Amino acid sequence: MSVNPNPPLAAPEDWRAYSGVLSRRVFAFVLDYIAVALLCIPAAVVVFFLGLVTLGLGFYLYPILFFVVAALYFGLTVGGEAQASPGMRFMGLAMIRLDGQRIDFLTALVHLVLFWILNSVLTPLILLAGLFTERSRLVHDLLIGTAVIRRSY
Repeated sequence: MSVNPNPPLAAPEDWRAYSGVLSRRVFAFVLDYIAVALLCIPAAVVVFFLGLVTLGLGFYLYPILFFVVAALYFGLTVGGEAQASPGMRFMGLAMIRLDGQRIDFLTALVHLVLFWILNSVLTPLILLAGLFTERSRLVHDLLIGTAVIRRSY
């Protein structure tokens, strides 16, 4: 078994790169959203003081605080050098684009927004799609041309 610490830019053809990805993605999701929830605490403190400084206008950021923190978290981590969020890295995963390009901030953000939209409409179908698609890709992966692989296979 070879170990590949950095994910390739192109999608590997080896089936082992996609083995067990779905279950690992679920655990990575849970870990990442725990991290986002914890990051919302200091962000809420910042918004509170911003609200005081702006005479109450900053308080209007509270309803979208979770979404802003999550967008920054995923955009900066998945769109960063590792091409994976901390939860994905912990589970040994990385995201790749099928066209061979690196995932950038905007692609990571679009991936996240599509996940939220599709999850609100097609909740059970998102994970079921991974059972029947090539490379265990989910619906939002199919729409933007990405795949999640194991870092070592």
